[in-house]
Amino acid sequence: MDLKRRFYSLIIIILSVAIFGSIGYYLLFSGSQKYIDCLYMTLISLTSVGYGEIIPITGNVPAQVFTMLLITVGLGVILYGISALAALFIEGEVSGLLRKEKMEKTIKKLKGHFIVCGGGETGFPVLMELDKNGEAIVLIEQDENKIEICKSIANLLYIKGDATEDDNLIAAGIERARGLLVVLPSDKDALYATMTARMLNQKLRIITRVANPMLEPKFVKAGANRVVSPNFIGALRMASEMIRPVAVGFLDQMLRSNEGDLRIHEIIITEKCDARGKTIAQSGLKDSFGLLVLGIRCQDGKLQFNPPPSQQLTPGMVLVVMGEMSKIILARQTM
Repeated sequence: MDLKRRFYSLIIIILSVAIFGSIGYYLLFSGSQKYIDCLYMTLISLTSVGYGEIIPITGNVPAQVFTMLLITVGLGVILYGISALAALFIEGEVSGLLRKEKMEKTIKKLKGHFIVCGGGETGFPVLMELDKNGEAIVLIEQDENKIEICKSIANLLYIKGDATEDDNLIAAGIERARGLLVVLPSDKDALYATMTARMLNQKLRIITRVANPMLEPKFVKAGANRVVSPNFIGALRMASEMIRPVAVGFLDQMLRSNEGDLRIHEIIITEKCDARGKTIAQSGLKDSFGLLVLGIRCQDGKLQFNPPPSQQLTPGMVLVVMGEMSKIILARQTM
């Protein structure tokens, strides 16, 4: 039985016994006794506290029989209900339920976040990278062990369930999400999750992991914006390690430097951006944030590599910058 249903059922059982007993006394005495006295008599009988009678039961055979039945049956029910409730609290199930409800409320408030379907060998590094970039993320995973591993990420929000089901995607806020990353171990499940997600949100950016690169066209037709094959990328990495070890070593050191997490990221120039109308040199990207502008994507979609410091920044431009992740986040918030 669902935990919440169990909890409420036990509460209802305990209250029902108390209400049944108080109504029984009230009817036995034809309403001559106050209902609060009948309730009080019921509770002291069920709890066996040993207080004296507050309504005249002695000598009243029907009331005595009713009291004996109430104590015999009701006390067993009450003890069962209380022990079951205590077990829920001791085992931490109720506290877990409260945390789950709090997390669900937090997820409902999210907007522009990322959803990660799958927290396995690929999903965990994806979650780590998104967290380092300061992004709001929600994990959908049905394996409890994988969820426990992913909980090492601070303030992780998650939905325990199958990522291919509509209800779980909706619970993760897919209608308000900025992007979806499908990193499920099965290509079949990944394809179904991609198609379902696209049906729920037409504007969503979907990146899907695929084990078999031959299936890429199917994933694109199903709604994926990009398809990534870890096997293919791993093969390229191995070849690069052999052919250009210095370049690969430089990139590794850049990403794993102890002085700060260096990343290549993008900054969008909007109408409200303070850098709008300024040149790259005037924007303060290098002087204030220590960021290096590697390229620009103009409004027409053309890419410009290594733009000059005199390049004017206009709304709609996307700057590709390199620098410490904390400085990039600050620049995005400031600009």
